[in-house]
Amino acid sequence: MEVSNQTRKRKAIDAGHGSPPPAYRGSDSVDLSLLEALEKSSHHAVEALDLKTLKKLVLSFERRLRDNIAARLKYVENPEKFADSEVDLHDDLQKLKVLAGAPELYPDLVASNSVPSIVNLLSHDNSDIANDVVQLLQDLTDEDALEDNDEPARVLVDALVENNVLELLVQNMNRLSEADPDEATAIYATLTVIENLVEVKPAVAELVCERTKLLRWLLTKIKVREFEGIKQYASEILAILLQNSTANQKRLGQMNGVDAVLEGVAMYKSKDPKTPDEEEMLENLFDCLCCLLMPLENKERFVNAEGVELMIIIMKQKKYAYGSAIRALDFAMTNYPPACERFVDVMGLKTAFAAFMGKIPLNKRIKRERYKEELEERVISLIASLFAGILRGSRRDRLLSKFVENEFEKIDRLMELYFRYSDRVRSEAERLDQLELDDLELDEDEKYNRKLESGLYSLQLVAVILGHIWCSEHSGMRGRIELLLKQQKLSKTDVKQILQEYHDNIGDLDGPEEKERGQARIQLFISAM
Repeated sequence: MEVSNQTRKRKAIDAGHGSPPPAYRGSDSVDLSLLEALEKSSHHAVEALDLKTLKKLVLSFERRLRDNIAARLKYVENPEKFADSEVDLHDDLQKLKVLAGAPELYPDLVASNSVPSIVNLLSHDNSDIANDVVQLLQDLTDEDALEDNDEPARVLVDALVENNVLELLVQNMNRLSEADPDEATAIYATLTVIENLVEVKPAVAELVCERTKLLRWLLTKIKVREFEGIKQYASEILAILLQNSTANQKRLGQMNGVDAVLEGVAMYKSKDPKTPDEEEMLENLFDCLCCLLMPLENKERFVNAEGVELMIIIMKQKKYAYGSAIRALDFAMTNYPPACERFVDVMGLKTAFAAFMGKIPLNKRIKRERYKEELEERVISLIASLFAGILRGSRRDRLLSKFVENEFEKIDRLMELYFRYSDRVRSEAERLDQLELDDLELDEDEKYNRKLESGLYSLQLVAVILGHIWCSEHSGMRGRIELLLKQQKLSKTDVKQILQEYHDNIGDLDGPEEKERGQARIQLFISAM
């Protein structure tokens, strides 16, 4: 997670506390020497933390817990009688936070068998005690605390998960109200703990969705019409849970998640977000949408929910979400012809080719150059998806005719992109060759990845589009391509070499049959040229 995100979350969490404590309210000055002394003593406590101190803290906590359980059983009808034991338990939970300063002791904490006791307090009748545990877990799993302590972190997270921390965290969160500042803070902290657990143990992303109703809770939050902090954080957590999990993508699709996310982004079809935080939330929602569009069944849901039409409307409105809509369309149309056909049927070609020609709306808050480059790469991918998805019929003719109109201006643009990306990739290849001459060994995979980063993938897609156009056997388009290549002292052989490299590196992520089909198509282009 980037620092900026952590800062944003911290602000949101701090905001949940409401007013400062009474002791400081309205105070113009604070005794700095007292603060310095407190700071020094806290640093000393962290430095002095060792196994002996850990055992002492754990023993004290277990004793306070036993006292509280006994008092609650004895004075069931008289809460005043067990109130003191609850204050003591609260104090000891606060003391345990010091362990965040010594994560190397986490295996010893687990060995002390106190993790079940801590986790079970998430279901304590007093929600304040449960929320104390949430804050403690937030501190113990904070990325700053766990830095360079991967193994101790895994030991703690494994123990927490084994003791049902995911189920209890979500159950506790369901009884909290955002209207109460302290409880709102605990909701933020709960989401932060889940995010931290996923960071240490990626499998938690699927476990928390299998074992709890967190996905349902997150969907409810992103459906809220007005922008608010918890909606923003919910969108971020949802994107994290979907990012690398096909199971979660499919699970959310079955819960009408595609419709819910489309509802969220539809609020911005004709308006811009008002603040950077709202912009981030909108980007999170589009991240969720793109992740959802990876399984085939969700692409179908997207088309049925008129997602294609919504994305085209967003593009036509030329608001902040313009580039994100192009990205979502590219995800929807990749390996899914029905989305490509719908796109052509609802007059999407005009909008897409306006973007292809560089007629891109610019937002004042977006860095112009990188934004233009990302959009350019995405539009190239979108048009390559259209060619792959529409192989025959009148729709194919309409797509190809775009490259004929206005005296082949789109062929000119395509070749301009080809030359620019080709130059960048050639420069990177020369740089890598120089590095090898300087005795820096690079294997072929690493060299290929470096070239991809410099623009090779976009160059390959441009070459694929050229292959589709060449196979149309349109003499005018062929002649224009050859003329422009000749002007740059290049030939079809150069394009064929790019296509051959692409052919040789097609992976089998979508299965061996799809790989074979893809390679056969590229081989057809090479032969035709």
